[in-house]
Amino acid sequence: MSDTPVLEARGLTKRFPGVLANDAVDLTLMKGEILAMLGENGAGKTTLMNMLYGLYHPDEGEILVNGRSLTMNSPNDAIAAGIGMVHQHFMLVPVMSVTENIMLGVEEIRGFLSKVPLLGRLNRRLVASRIQELSEQYNLAINPDDKIKDLSVGIQQRAEIIKALYRKADILILDEPTAVLTPQEADELFAIMRNLTAQGVSIIFITHKLKEVLAVANRIAVLRRGKMVGTASPADATETSLAEMMVGRKVILQVEKEKARPGETVLQVENLVVNDSRGHTAVSNVSFEVKAGEVLGIAGVQGNGQRELVEGLTGLRPVQSGSVTILGQNATHVSPRKITEMGVAHVPEDREKHGLVSSYPIADNLVLNQYYQPPFANGPIINQEAIEQEAKRLVEKYDVRTPSIYTTAGSLSGGNKQKVVIAREFSHDIKLLITNQPTRGVDVGSIEFIHNQIVAQRDAGTAVLLVSAELDEVLSLADRVAVMFDGRIMKILPAAEATRERVGLLMAGSDF
Repeated sequence: MSDTPVLEARGLTKRFPGVLANDAVDLTLMKGEILAMLGENGAGKTTLMNMLYGLYHPDEGEILVNGRSLTMNSPNDAIAAGIGMVHQHFMLVPVMSVTENIMLGVEEIRGFLSKVPLLGRLNRRLVASRIQELSEQYNLAINPDDKIKDLSVGIQQRAEIIKALYRKADILILDEPTAVLTPQEADELFAIMRNLTAQGVSIIFITHKLKEVLAVANRIAVLRRGKMVGTASPADATETSLAEMMVGRKVILQVEKEKARPGETVLQVENLVVNDSRGHTAVSNVSFEVKAGEVLGIAGVQGNGQRELVEGLTGLRPVQSGSVTILGQNATHVSPRKITEMGVAHVPEDREKHGLVSSYPIADNLVLNQYYQPPFANGPIINQEAIEQEAKRLVEKYDVRTPSIYTTAGSLSGGNKQKVVIAREFSHDIKLLITNQPTRGVDVGSIEFIHNQIVAQRDAGTAVLLVSAELDEVLSLADRVAVMFDGRIMKILPAAEATRERVGLLMAGSDF
């Protein structure tokens, strides 16, 4: 890493109606550096990156690339300046191949009509050859001919990185790149990042995961409520000190809870079989129970049937065979609404698809599962005042960072979207809480809050089924740990026996 700054932000300010998203932010990125960007949900990280990438135009301040002041009116200007961005939600066309996705917008044309794009032929072979070269150069291991829809999330992310490198980016912005990755895929990504910087690429790495920052960053910058509050060196920082910089107060990173006092069985699952979207068996003869007043955590590498299990339990996916019983009632083939009315709260893995209606206001999203019931409705008549009062209460209680309850859910940061889902699902009388990846994309202060809420639900007598790809989260919260591998429950362990080593072996399909 040299001392040459490749990217600078000087006094960048961005305002939206009712919100000062960035307040005179200064930022410097050095050549060959991994700069980690930390901050709470709504701290302004993504807004700042969107200005650097030309998606937003700053109200004040300037951007310099290699010492030259530039005006970023669009992503095309950023790409021309050598800046690439990999968004948290990938910008890929699932039915197209890797090659076709990467050449979109910069198509290579061949033939004697090559100067007439609409008449020339796309030169896929040339692009595929270049993708192969980049893949080998940066150890990105990808097949140019594979369809995006057939690739794991980790490989899709590699396609996004190659797409930026193909456009000659030497500055990469990675927005929450590990939010949808398994621990193994995250480790592979970190190796790729180190390889990229060793060859002169500079990286801004946005994340909420403090362990990752300390493991991979050369330098750490912290935003809080739109202001740059400081930088730190991984050699001198700790998870505790970084959490305090982010939130502005001490954060308890360990879950504090009393011993569980399990009661009656609330959820009984027997010999459950659920298929995936291709018709293949994803959940194979799974049986377990969850009692009132306990947390059963399901650990496993993502993609081993956890999503299909949760969707089968909540009515979002048909069950092929087996049974689901909730408080003595058969819930095997009932609708999601009926599941909710049986006293079940569900925090889904995909908040965008199953948790929110992005175009609806926050207020409406907060009553999606109760809008037709009193006090929010009287028969067919909606009580808008009751909905607004409930929304104001929940926004304050769950610290949803928004200028208004009428703001659309789609305009919120990822972490604040998650808070809306958590607030809605935790706010009514529930007997069973099914939560899948409850803290994905959420900052440390909010993780502390959500974990405390889960423990509070348990202590109030709620049965909790927790599914998480974060092993630390499962081990911290669960009273018993079930490990899934290849669609099966390998073993269910009491918390005292669920060591990282043993659970790790079970996650890999081994036992001893």
